[in-house]
Amino acid sequence: MIAYRVALAALSLGAAGLERRYATREDQPLIRPGLVWDGLHLVFNGHFLGAILYTFAARFWVDPGWEGAARDWPLWLQATVAIVTLDWVQWCVHNVLHRVPFLWSFHKLHHGVRDGEMDWIVSFRFQWTEVVVYKAAMVLPLAWMGFSVEALWIQAVVGTAIGHLNHANLSWTYGPFRYLLNNPAMHIWHHDHDGPATNFGVVLSCWDWIFGTAQMPDHPPTKLGYPGMEELPEDFFGQQVWQLGRWIPVHQRRGVLSALGAVALAGALWAAG
Repeated sequence: MIAYRVALAALSLGAAGLERRYATREDQPLIRPGLVWDGLHLVFNGHFLGAILYTFAARFWVDPGWEGAARDWPLWLQATVAIVTLDWVQWCVHNVLHRVPFLWSFHKLHHGVRDGEMDWIVSFRFQWTEVVVYKAAMVLPLAWMGFSVEALWIQAVVGTAIGHLNHANLSWTYGPFRYLLNNPAMHIWHHDHDGPATNFGVVLSCWDWIFGTAQMPDHPPTKLGYPGMEELPEDFFGQQVWQLGRWIPVHQRRGVLSALGAVALAGALWAAG
């Protein structure tokens, strides 16, 4: 976890520097409303949530003495298989998140990116429930198969790097490699306000080209977000439990959700400690 945190900090600084040097939307401010809350998403999802999930899995799910088939593979092979396999799993999960209404309610937060907000740091704007769904589908099967922590670390670093760039204020396509790697010019269409759900790939774009879900016009969408995204709270703590708002009177919703979110996250950190 310490090594990943160092890598996350380095990748974040690198992505921020690339945005400053090669920004496509020149009128988009570097300091914007909600930046602090997105910073908390980065810190929590990147630094703490993985440790919490790992702690619970180690205690209650995976037998520490289990040895899977991949344990004797060389590191390069484990890392390559992990990157490709997990990206395919992510593509499937991401597709389902858009098509099943119950799961879409988890994923809405990531699509609550307004015009002027699309930058590298929103790559970590996820509700904790969605991260649990992803991690359960991705990491646990590989742990059972015996993939090393080092291989999963390499996969996490590659995924974080591509994710940062996908959301960055850039218009790169990677030329002919766009049919293999996801890229900023392609991924921004995944956040199109009015269009159909497309471009579900995270690291690799090839799944979308193969299965007909790719979209990559030579211009960006005219509007980002999704219809009805005004329902989302603006602060980090309220965003973690925003679905509970339907049972809370409108005039009390903001404060109550923020308090509930803060209490819930504090309890999770205490339990993992």
